[in-house]
Amino acid sequence: MAAGLHDRLRGTLIGLAVGDALGAAVEFSPPGTFAPVTGYRGGGPHGLGPGEWTDDTSMALALADSIALVGWDLNDQARRYLDWFENGRYSVNGRCFDIGIQTRQALVRFERSGDALLSGKVGAESRSSGNGSLMRLAPVPIAFAHLYPENVELLAERAEQSSLPSHGSGQCVSACRYLAVVLAALAHGEDREEVLSPSWPMLERLGPLHPAVAAVVRGSYREKEPPAIKGSGYVAESLEAALWAFHAAQDFREAVLRAVNLGNDSDTTGAVCGQLAGACWGESGIPAEWREGLARQDLLEAALAGLLR
Repeated sequence: MAAGLHDRLRGTLIGLAVGDALGAAVEFSPPGTFAPVTGYRGGGPHGLGPGEWTDDTSMALALADSIALVGWDLNDQARRYLDWFENGRYSVNGRCFDIGIQTRQALVRFERSGDALLSGKVGAESRSSGNGSLMRLAPVPIAFAHLYPENVELLAERAEQSSLPSHGSGQCVSACRYLAVVLAALAHGEDREEVLSPSWPMLERLGPLHPAVAAVVRGSYREKEPPAIKGSGYVAESLEAALWAFHAAQDFREAVLRAVNLGNDSDTTGAVCGQLAGACWGESGIPAEWREGLARQDLLEAALAGLLR
């Protein structure tokens, strides 16, 4: 594997964890109610230490483990999420201290049914379109980067399937399809402006996207500023916020700090933006103090070893 591609694929997962950890201390805090985040800090709703991360990274580690150990098996992915939920596996501190409502409900359904294809399906689309599958996506474009660009359709399909155990709505699967292909393109060194362009030729191969996601892909984030840009728990708004933070930034640091300082669902906005920024600028573009201050690097290194072998 070329050194640049390897650096950017590693950056995709490490960037996720860094963004998550930077946002963790101000999660649930409205913008303007906290001192601007400039680096790791302790505290927050979960009482974490500086550099410790939340459910975004835990679920990404579970997904990475599943792909590395058994290949592609949605039921295995869901079982590993359940192991995290019930036993604290893949957690930074050995317990599940943070889980989205929709994810929790889906895992309870999976425990009853054993069918991950259906566990993420619920009623109204608007109530089932959280960002819990987008936040953990990085292992998919890392493991299947070789599918880009020749078999981008299969890459998008894998991303869509990865959402189903917890988030089966059209918005969620569309957002995952889009982000996976963008991350793979960035990791392969494609130009950021071209990849984010509404006329990017690869979009035609993605097929129709949910209207809420399609509006973001067309560039809604270029025309807005906070408070219209929100650190929201809804997937389309979360994707929009991450792209807003990423598209105009000059480097990884600027991108991720723009994301987490939106507040509210700051850890997930940071995690999604961190995936984008990490895929663009690579592990080498992540500030050294953030890489070195990240908790449980052993878990991240084990995940990357499995995905990149």
